[in-house]
Amino acid sequence: MKRIFLSMAVMVFVGQSAFAQKDENNRIKNAGQVMVEILNVPDDIPEDLLDKAECVIVLPSVLKFAIGFGGSYGRGVMTCRSGKEFSGPWSAPSMMALEGGSFGLQLGGQATDFVLLVMNPRGASSILTSQVKLGGDLAAAAGPKGRSAAASTDVTMRAEILSYSRARGLFAGISLEGSTLRPDNDGNERLYGKGVTAKDVVINSKIHAPASAKLLVSTLNKKSPSNKSGK
Repeated sequence: MKRIFLSMAVMVFVGQSAFAQKDENNRIKNAGQVMVEILNVPDDIPEDLLDKAECVIVLPSVLKFAIGFGGSYGRGVMTCRSGKEFSGPWSAPSMMALEGGSFGLQLGGQATDFVLLVMNPRGASSILTSQVKLGGDLAAAAGPKGRSAAASTDVTMRAEILSYSRARGLFAGISLEGSTLRPDNDGNERLYGKGVTAKDVVINSKIHAPASAKLLVSTLNKKSPSNKSGK
């Protein structure tokens, strides 16, 4: 009887793990689709900013909820230019989570896609190793958009995170100050194995991107193959 219960417990655990891993892979696929669609918007993220970014965070379908004063929660992925100097091809995606106060989602608070550009190594390292507060731990600003955008403004140049949003087809820069970003290391462990952290995923060249990341990684490698930050 004990063996039967043990076998059932193992089957339930394996089933839950497989479902959870599938959920991570769906998240990665959705992130890839969001990235493709946003980079095809006529008035999209300025190419020179994407070329200078160390990492890109894509958070599909962030939801707003009303608890107390309200808040928002979303899960997504972060891919960086691989290697310790953030100089290689775009890495396997690390799982990420966004949590925050009522920063106000577009157009009445429905599900909103976010794309965040991480503009320097300090910002990238901070996000990969701990929870950070945007506007507190890291300087954040609404990202300029379009080829003619004034991407060299003081706000843009000082920001460590530039954020964009898309809701109901509308694409815009948006401030996420007051919200927090953190690695979803539970998700990373389910996807890549026990003990694998967000930093491991980006830095360790032995960790390969899953098949679900093909669209996301290939899109970024094609659109921005090299780091032009000049650091």
